[in-house]
Amino acid sequence: MSRYLSHRFWGLEPYVPGEQPHNRNYLKLNTNESPFPPAPGVIASISRAEIHRLNLYPDPDSRAVSESVAAHFHLDPNNVLLGNGSDELLSFCFQAFCDAEHPACFPDISYGFYPVFARIFCVPVHIFPLDADFHIHAADYCPAGGTIFIANPNAPTGLTLSLQEIEIILKANPDHVVVVDEAYVDFGAESASMLIRKFKNLVVIQTMSKSRNLAGARIGFALADMELITDLRTMKYSFNPYNLNRLSLAAAAAALRDDEYFQGCIQKIIEARAFITAELEKREFQVLPSLANFILAKPVIPGEIYYLGLKEKGILVRHFQQNRIKDYVRITVGTIDQMQILLDATDQLLKEAG
Repeated sequence: MSRYLSHRFWGLEPYVPGEQPHNRNYLKLNTNESPFPPAPGVIASISRAEIHRLNLYPDPDSRAVSESVAAHFHLDPNNVLLGNGSDELLSFCFQAFCDAEHPACFPDISYGFYPVFARIFCVPVHIFPLDADFHIHAADYCPAGGTIFIANPNAPTGLTLSLQEIEIILKANPDHVVVVDEAYVDFGAESASMLIRKFKNLVVIQTMSKSRNLAGARIGFALADMELITDLRTMKYSFNPYNLNRLSLAAAAAALRDDEYFQGCIQKIIEARAFITAELEKREFQVLPSLANFILAKPVIPGEIYYLGLKEKGILVRHFQQNRIKDYVRITVGTIDQMQILLDATDQLLKEAG
């Protein structure tokens, strides 16, 4: 770091994205991207006419897409705010709803950006450990004493809370905001979006990166009571009013229109998830019961050895250094064919290990 960096950022450990290789053609099962291309209408939406309009700023309110999102969730457009990926919206929540009197509360094993946002925005934290089986217990957050951030399904475990458990947390924390981060909800979990009209302290955040196959477009959205959306909009307009470009907005609108393609891709992931889970369990791996587009698995050989062995064979999965999960790897669920390639490499590694 330079001597000019603000002292408050000395020792800051930034979020570490999954590896993005440039020198080899890997099978990437490490960043929870979709193995499928965007819906056909997305390609058509990136028209020459739209490209010729790149000299003009995009709509800062993203009205057309906001209206489509609102309609999908049976909400009002005033209940919706779009962001540059769900990460930007999460950062707005840390800025808007956390301070010395409202510390950020989240699990010890969860999305790696939560502690980074807390550190960069100088927010105190309350950490709530998962149980021995990596579950979140609603009772631990009743009350939590601060702004709650829960990924549901949780990352990197893939485990979920029920809507009833989310509602228990909301009722126990009427004076604090509860942010439910639903990046992976479409792969089998229940969305808390249906509780928004009932609870004024709920923010639901989703992304189009995973189930809508648009990770490269960087589109997320927040759903909440209009007053909370107004708070988040204040953060946005104080930081970057034009946070979504024209082409991403066109892609988002087209993706939302093609529900059949959306549902088809999800079903294929669910089937591949069941396949890889069953096959790894046959090989005596411990696999958590995921409802996301990834699984967290404990191999019969050390997790880091398995990760490095797969990498040597041209397959990337995610390995974490945290003590509680260092023996596990997170594997993105791809197509059945991709999962078979993973299994073939796994069998070779297990044979080599004796």
